[in-house]
Amino acid sequence: MHTSYQYPTSHALFARAQAHIPGGVNSPVRAFKSVGGQPVFMQRALGAYLYDADGNRYLDYINSWGPMILGHGHPEVVAAIQQQAAQALSFGAPTEAEILMAELVKSLVPNVELLRLVSSGTEACLSALRVARGYTGRNKLIKFTGCYHGHADPFLVKAGSGVATFGIQHVPGVTASTAADTLTADYNNLAQVAQLLADHPEQVAAIIIEPVAGNMGCVPPEPGFLAGLRQLCDQHGAVLIFDEVMTGFRLAPGGAQERLGIQADLLTFGKVIGGGLPVGAFGGKRAIMEQVAPLGSVYQAGTLSGNPVAVAAGYTTLRLLQQSPSIYQQLDQVGHQLREGLHQVLRQKGVAHTINQVGSMISVHFGEHRVTDFATAAACDIPLFNRLFHHLLGRGVYLPPSAYESWFLSTALTPAHIDQTLEAVASF
Repeated sequence: MHTSYQYPTSHALFARAQAHIPGGVNSPVRAFKSVGGQPVFMQRALGAYLYDADGNRYLDYINSWGPMILGHGHPEVVAAIQQQAAQALSFGAPTEAEILMAELVKSLVPNVELLRLVSSGTEACLSALRVARGYTGRNKLIKFTGCYHGHADPFLVKAGSGVATFGIQHVPGVTASTAADTLTADYNNLAQVAQLLADHPEQVAAIIIEPVAGNMGCVPPEPGFLAGLRQLCDQHGAVLIFDEVMTGFRLAPGGAQERLGIQADLLTFGKVIGGGLPVGAFGGKRAIMEQVAPLGSVYQAGTLSGNPVAVAAGYTTLRLLQQSPSIYQQLDQVGHQLREGLHQVLRQKGVAHTINQVGSMISVHFGEHRVTDFATAAACDIPLFNRLFHHLLGRGVYLPPSAYESWFLSTALTPAHIDQTLEAVASF
């Protein structure tokens, strides 16, 4: 294992990028502002590894923020992309592949009765909210502090992910009237949600939640929390939206719904559903989805929705997952090995910590307390995480460059890779 890496090419590329791209990056967390230093520019990836522009190799615990559940460059996914690309890159017209994708998703997620493909998780979430508002005739939304649902205006109130990373409390460009329709509660606090619904009778169109939060680190729901939300939505006529952009097809074939045994009214998908290419989707109960144009009057459109190359990647990935359900047991075992190994190493070093893990999502938080919401995540020792990040980066282990992000595991990670990671942590 390398003990230290050098980044002259990445540094030169970053200097060049800053002259042409805001902050030198096309998504804020990539800028390394949270952890300090300069971003690493990647060049290629295969299996469990990333390779940067300077030729350094890293074990990948980001996996493109979730979609590379089968690792990088899976031969069947690559072949499907190549085959479709040779036929056509885009039509802007219907294809059979879109039907196959919808049929496959419905077979994996039984309460999805109708599905609309889009191009990103952000697009899926903003569309699901619009449909919920059209269906209920109401305007207000309840979301949870630290949960991130993309960068659409209604979701940027007390959001997680990069918004939390950069400490942005108020996002310029989001109007006061838009923010006023977004009500917030603490994750895992059912009493706050009940109070918001009581304070705004027959005004709340939807409650949207990451059923397992991944944008303040990995934060699982407390027992009874999601079931309580389901009951409150039924009681108050609100639509329950599960944002499964991260958890969909990652935590189980049927996502967090299957793993946790709670069904939402609408679901949003991204990440794994695209197999590494830009695909998102939203779907759910027929009565709600029939509001979407051209069946109904809630308008949603996208020129590249259902792009055939992207759908080929996503469909192939989902089929591979469907055909090999033991993949999820494998991912759970790797996650367990990593969690227990990190516990042992950090205890030996006398470092106070807590580790949250659900399947192939995991995060390390430095502090004595449990991490159950954004406030407890933010109360951890963020500078210590930042130092760990750079220590591991220089030893060939690539973590998300923020303490507020979940790590994502892939089937390409082996027990030997986990041992290598733990050795790097032990040298911290």
